[in-house]
Amino acid sequence: MSLTATRRDARPAPAPPAPERPRRPRRGDAGPGRYAVMVLSVLVLGVPLLWMVLAGFKQPDELYTVPLQWLPHSLDLSNYAEATSLVPMGTMFLNSVGITLVGAAGEMLLGLGCAYALVFLDIPFRRAIFVAVIFTLLIPQQITIIPNYTLTAELGWINTYHGIVVPGLASAFGTFLFRQHFLTLPASILEAAELDGAGHWRKLFQFIVPMSAPTIAAVGVVSVVGKWNEYLWPFLVTDDPDKMTLPVGLTLLQKVDGMQDWGLLMAATSLVTLPMVVVFLVLQRRLVSGLTAGAVTG
Repeated sequence: MSLTATRRDARPAPAPPAPERPRRPRRGDAGPGRYAVMVLSVLVLGVPLLWMVLAGFKQPDELYTVPLQWLPHSLDLSNYAEATSLVPMGTMFLNSVGITLVGAAGEMLLGLGCAYALVFLDIPFRRAIFVAVIFTLLIPQQITIIPNYTLTAELGWINTYHGIVVPGLASAFGTFLFRQHFLTLPASILEAAELDGAGHWRKLFQFIVPMSAPTIAAVGVVSVVGKWNEYLWPFLVTDDPDKMTLPVGLTLLQKVDGMQDWGLLMAATSLVTLPMVVVFLVLQRRLVSGLTAGAVTG
């Protein structure tokens, strides 16, 4: 009996119950105040876009009616056809695509190289250099317009593609975001790559870039949208319709004398806006994850 009792006592004690995980808040737990704020935000941002799209199908007499008429009588595409016939929309679209892609790629390459040097190279005063790069974010773009234009004119780059692209290649925002993300990467991987004989370019493009896909996508989306929508600088350095981008080309549809045909202008503006709306909707998740990567790193 004593042996049996000893064996029973030797059995392992039951494991304590696992602590309950805190319940995640459900989507339906949001109060009415939050829903009101979201609805108000959607209305403030969405109503102007909705009005722009609907106005593109209206005739002038429908736009100036009182009280306001939201829906057009019919889905008339005459404004879109007239806009594409009055200005070379196809050429301007190709100009916008090329300038956007080249400018965004240049911004990302310069941002990656600068951030790599600030994080992984032992250069003197690199913290001071980083502070100087961040300080440029505080300088409005309008302040640099005159010196940039003077230098561009002296180089003979007026009405040229490189005159539009080159002055805007540097990106302090991209450098900051890449640098913050690089600080979160494990140093052991780069040390192993260095022992394997990898140089700086190989470490950057074969090791760091694959681990930084969300951040690269976020910087890419921000850069593409900014380059596509840029108006002031391309407007100053181009007066040739064959070199204009789509936002600048909209100025050719404005009438100097007489009443402005807002239906025509809204139709052309819808054509300019639609590509960036599609790009943002497709890449919005990568944009959020990339902007939050390395956000807590100092």
